Amino acid sequence: MGGSSGSQSATGHAGASDYDSDQREFEDLARSAGADVCAIIGGSRQRPDAGLFVGSGKAIEVAAAVVADEADLAIFNHDLSPSQERNLEKILKCRVLDRAGLILDIFASRARSHEGKLQVELAQLHHLRTRLVRGWTHLERQKGGIGMRGPGESQLETDRRLVSERIDTLKRRLEEVRGRRAQNRAGRRRSEIPTVSLVGYTNAGKSSLFNALTGDDSFASNQLFATLDTTVRRIDLPEGEPAVLADTVGFIRDLPHDLIAAFRATLEESREAALLLHVIDAGDGERMARIEQVNRVLAEIEADGVPLLQVFNKIDLRTEETPRIERDDAGVAVRVYVSARDRLGLDLLKTAIGERLRPGVPDFEIVVPARAARLRAQLFELRAVRGETVDDEGAAHLRISLPYERLRGLCVAAGIAPPAEPRVFEEWETAT
Repeated sequence: MGGSSGSQSATGHAGASDYDSDQREFEDLARSAGADVCAIIGGSRQRPDAGLFVGSGKAIEVAAAVVADEADLAIFNHDLSPSQERNLEKILKCRVLDRAGLILDIFASRARSHEGKLQVELAQLHHLRTRLVRGWTHLERQKGGIGMRGPGESQLETDRRLVSERIDTLKRRLEEVRGRRAQNRAGRRRSEIPTVSLVGYTNAGKSSLFNALTGDDSFASNQLFATLDTTVRRIDLPEGEPAVLADTVGFIRDLPHDLIAAFRATLEESREAALLLHVIDAGDGERMARIEQVNRVLAEIEADGVPLLQVFNKIDLRTEETPRIERDDAGVAVRVYVSARDRLGLDLLKTAIGERLRPGVPDFEIVVPARAARLRAQLFELRAVRGETVDDEGAAHLRISLPYERLRGLCVAAGIAPPAEPRVFEEWETAT
């Protein structure tokens, strides 16, 4: 299938970097849908044209490219109104698709489960319903009087009614799915098994990380929206406690609202989770913008209040990165660097998940002799030191906030005795 892709901004671009990133993503979306991209035509306007979205001159430019490349589809990297689509089709003499329609098409090709297909169909019907206006003009007669109602109007009303009935049916079925998911979550809460939900920009490696952590073989591929269907598996954390890991649909800039509404049952896995793992492509030059876009979607689905741990995946693509946990000033794990493909840092990630799921980490006291200075340095690197005093022999008495198994392993490796039990501390010199 040929595709002449028109990318036109209604508000202008913040910068060349943003424009280039949007264009690359747009091309990836088109190819993910199976289009053979023939040409990219860009432009900018202060405000969209009411009838064409783009200006008439730009529409003629796109039409010329359609003829030159013998394209049968023009895709616009923005949402178009039904009238704008129809007007553009008249000028371009080919089918026109907007960004929302393109993403819906990709979702339709990716859905595998019964639930996923229901969700995609619901979103497609919501999108279609706005485009039924004058869909049967070839059958209409002039309106306005008794006996002047033509068969076209009758057919259009029939189509609208059938679409509305199908939407109601899909909503009822998805409510049943939502009810079953709620029952499953309630069962996990009664069993005190917390749910950890993977979220992130599409193609950040969520499904690959899910497979690496659970040993599952869910479909994962280097493409946008490789998987849509939520998968839930049990994992065991370092302290032996169980958790449930849920893989969810990837987010993207300007995710169509119809899709967010249709995937409400799936996205509730994120809203009701005990912890979100925000998976980020460490090798993506636009990762900071992607993080912000994911945060906006989380706010839209009311999941922005759920505790969140950032997971920088694909560190194998950045030679300067190593597997590690980064902590805030309170010693809380906030970022973990891993490679799902090379299975690097997965134990660190499980350790961080376990820490974040516990209500609190107890404090321990250890005595680090001068010969074990490397252990002291490691504990400071982990931001696990809450206080320190030094005795007359130069040994450091450290107050440590770290999961016991992690601390025990470091002590054994350094050749010193691990602490026997947590302590209550009173006076400590503040660690620096």
